[in-house]
Amino acid sequence: MPDELILIVEDDADIQELLEYNLMRAGYRADCAETGEEGLIAARQHEPDLVVLDLMLPGLSGIEVCRRLKTDPSTAELPIVILTAKGEEEDIVAGFEAGADDYVTKPFSPRVLLARIEAVLRRSRDAVEEDGVIRVFDIVIHPGRHEARVGEQPVPLTHTEFRILQFLASRPGWVFTRRQILRAVHGEDYPVTGRAVDVQVAALRKKLGPAGQHIETVRGVGYRLN
Repeated sequence: MPDELILIVEDDADIQELLEYNLMRAGYRADCAETGEEGLIAARQHEPDLVVLDLMLPGLSGIEVCRRLKTDPSTAELPIVILTAKGEEEDIVAGFEAGADDYVTKPFSPRVLLARIEAVLRRSRDAVEEDGVIRVFDIVIHPGRHEARVGEQPVPLTHTEFRILQFLASRPGWVFTRRQILRAVHGEDYPVTGRAVDVQVAALRKKLGPAGQHIETVRGVGYRLN
């Protein structure tokens, strides 16, 4: 039975209560915040294992909350699942650009949301449990520590960015399609477009700095770490 702490940042009291009930019934601990500002404070003070974040919040938007959490070294690796009524591709991509690890659209099934939360947490646990350091050029990946470095410089990555880098680095020179990358990082039947992979790879390249040039786009196919 899981015992992780889930922070719910949601201004709708009914949805907040529904989420809290289902999370606690599944064995999680739950903490709640109604505004973006409260969510930031709770994330930094209570150190949750995952955040369920609504995009449409009073005051500070969910996108901005996500962006601030991912750019703060103390919360950069905190998994975030966006919960939103905005199901358009542009909104989903905006969430991934801000650093989100997954998304669920409203109206939603509590069972589906719980499955997504468990999948994201499982990826986080697996990253901690895996051993074996990967070195490609000046990029060093330590799965057990969930740590990536370029030379001696640590690179703060989201869980999804880390998994993409680890997957590409596991077979240098191999070309992987966007669908293969999605399956490796998120599992089968994951409802995210290939464009979301492009956004995350672009963010990964930027964070790697000059070393990002080793991630090559193979036109019409996908990506490789060459």
